[in-house]
Amino acid sequence: MSGDGFHVHGPHDHELEHAAHGNDDFASKIAVMTAIMATVGALFGYEGGATQNDAAMFKNNAAIKKTEASNQWNFYQSKSNKQNLAELAMVLPGVDIEKYKSEVSRYKSEKEEIKKKAEELEAEAVKWEHESEASLHQHHRWAQAMTGVQIAISLAAITLLTKKKWLQFASYGVAGIGVALAGLAWFHI
Repeated sequence: MSGDGFHVHGPHDHELEHAAHGNDDFASKIAVMTAIMATVGALFGYEGGATQNDAAMFKNNAAIKKTEASNQWNFYQSKSNKQNLAELAMVLPGVDIEKYKSEVSRYKSEKEEIKKKAEELEAEAVKWEHESEASLHQHHRWAQAMTGVQIAISLAAITLLTKKKWLQFASYGVAGIGVALAGLAWFHI
């Protein structure tokens, strides 16, 4: 519309006005289904984002546990070095052998505790890695479901423009596939 009161309609404007004034049952059904699909798609998108965040957090936890395990193995190596020095000291002439024997024994027992702790931390890291992989798989399922719904919405828009009944059913079919994929995501399949 210009400032002079002159109004030019585009072809799409005319169709929209015509549909708004008429009782186009076909267009109404498509509009309602599109709104429902958009809402369902938003829910799928939310779940996809949540599972992606979970996967990242689990991966972060795994990295922390790996670092803690690495620290324990470094501590273990330090005790091994001290034990080796104590064993070497026992063969030197004129030293108190019993003193070094007790140190060797102490380092051996300390190393066992450290080794146990390091192995526990490694096991926790593996557990977090598996959790991350499972969440990432679930995220991919949610993303596939969301893609299905987006394609269904696009088909619904084409259906509205072309008024083809078979496209309406194709849109519903693709939306159904999206919902089926969401079911797989929900049940962690």
